[in-house]
Amino acid sequence: MKRLLPVIGVLGLLFVTSSAAAQSSPRTTEQSPPMTNLQVWPKDTPRAQVLQTMNAFNDSLGIECSYCHVAGDFASDAKREKQVARQMILLRDSINVMLPAVVGKPAGAGPTAGDGLPGAPVRVLCRSCHRGLPIPVQLADVVTGAGAGGGGATAGLAKYSELRARYYGGQEYDFRENSLLTVAARAMTAKKPDDAIQYLQKNLEYFPKSARTYAALAQARMAKGDTQGAIKDLETAATLDPQSRPIREQLQQIKGR
Repeated sequence: MKRLLPVIGVLGLLFVTSSAAAQSSPRTTEQSPPMTNLQVWPKDTPRAQVLQTMNAFNDSLGIECSYCHVAGDFASDAKREKQVARQMILLRDSINVMLPAVVGKPAGAGPTAGDGLPGAPVRVLCRSCHRGLPIPVQLADVVTGAGAGGGGATAGLAKYSELRARYYGGQEYDFRENSLLTVAARAMTAKKPDDAIQYLQKNLEYFPKSARTYAALAQARMAKGDTQGAIKDLETAATLDPQSRPIREQLQQIKGR
């Protein structure tokens, strides 16, 4: 099981196994020719059921039939994506079989009862990990990767803006304050405080009351030797979050220098 869980992220890589998947619309009747080359599901699975499941895969990964299937020959196994999809379906199903024992909740249990009895475990679906993306990479990883190509924070922020314009409000990427904070922290680890400052300043455009962002800015400014700038940012952070002990201690430490 320990070997399975890390791969859940690639889960349901979708589509699959079937055959004539999108050969006809989901309205196809049972009089239509049966599917061919079904390998994960029983050979006699009704066409309408296969197509309904394929449409769910499309929605879960934000793709179309041609992502896994050869156009005009849906029974073909020529595409690697279809081969992977079959294995992902089996992986997803095996996880759901083991899940009740792992979380200690019987599969047949109903909703959580008032007496404290556990309810049934939540089933893992393709959408659980893919969130509408064929390859479910986290936003911070995409932005960091864009910046690592040589363009630094300028390239990273260009990618961030592109994704935000396209996906904001959807489930694909997490545009909350923590994503750019993570990217900035990585820039600091790479000893690139200027890049970190650019990412954090962009974060403040969307989250002007983020005490964590101001505190991270202070660290980046200290790395550049800008003590006064760091104090100013920490004072702002302390005003925004007066209950934060780490911020107060950091401010006192810098002023004590």
